[in-house]
Amino acid sequence: MRRRGWPWLQDRPLILEAAYSLTRRLLVWASPLLLKVGVPRLNSVFIPLEDVTKKPVFGCRMCGQCILHSTGMTCPMTCPKELRNGPCGGVRQDGHCEVIPSMPCVWVKAWERSSLMGAMGTEIRLVQPPVNRSLHGTSAWLNVLTGEDQLAPPAWQITPNP
Repeated sequence: MRRRGWPWLQDRPLILEAAYSLTRRLLVWASPLLLKVGVPRLNSVFIPLEDVTKKPVFGCRMCGQCILHSTGMTCPMTCPKELRNGPCGGVRQDGHCEVIPSMPCVWVKAWERSSLMGAMGTEIRLVQPPVNRSLHGTSAWLNVLTGEDQLAPPAWQITPNP
């Protein structure tokens, strides 16, 4: 079975955390100019850039709601069940996946790698919202800049019982 991503780099999440932090600071700093250019134009640059960088390193599925920094720089979308909040009940005793027994459980790797991170290592304990499928194929970085990654679709709005 072909391994997803570059495990040798993923196993050094502190380096990836530093790269993420630097990239985020640069994008926040440049955001006034970037947003003036406009998201549709930026998508033509950001989507291919994310595709050629995140796909080979992390096995990125271009979900548009990247939480690598919260999962030990391990993409939870590479889990066959695409679980975003921890392992299913089927993790084997050897730490492998129940769906693909030859594959280490994505969440076992996420926990291991989170323990090697700095400031963001504790974010693995945060409960993540379900994936907003309407963002699939969009730029996660642009969605962060616009706040789109934090918006829930109207169907997800819960109204209290009377």
